[in-house]
Amino acid sequence: MQDQKESIRLWLNGRATEAQTGITVAALLMQQDEWLTRCSVSGEPRFALCGMGVCQECRVTINGQPQRLACQTLCSTGMVIQTASQQTMEAK
Repeated sequence: MQDQKESIRLWLNGRATEAQTGITVAALLMQQDEWLTRCSVSGEPRFALCGMGVCQECRVTINGQPQRLACQTLCSTGMVIQTASQQTMEAK
């Protein structure tokens, strides 16, 4: 019998959501069908490529701190995650 993982509540682009304990922010983004973490200098959409922090494509803002690696950051209760899709919406 597998142990059920506990759910935690956090915020993703201004909306409350839940995640299982122990998953990364990148995994949560994939579960939530959020495929835009940031935009390149030329405006091209980016998302996690390597999944281990080398490519730096998964950078998001977490709890007000920009440039955090989504693939290397575990979700935690009350965390506030902002991706480029949220920043793009705010700019409009």
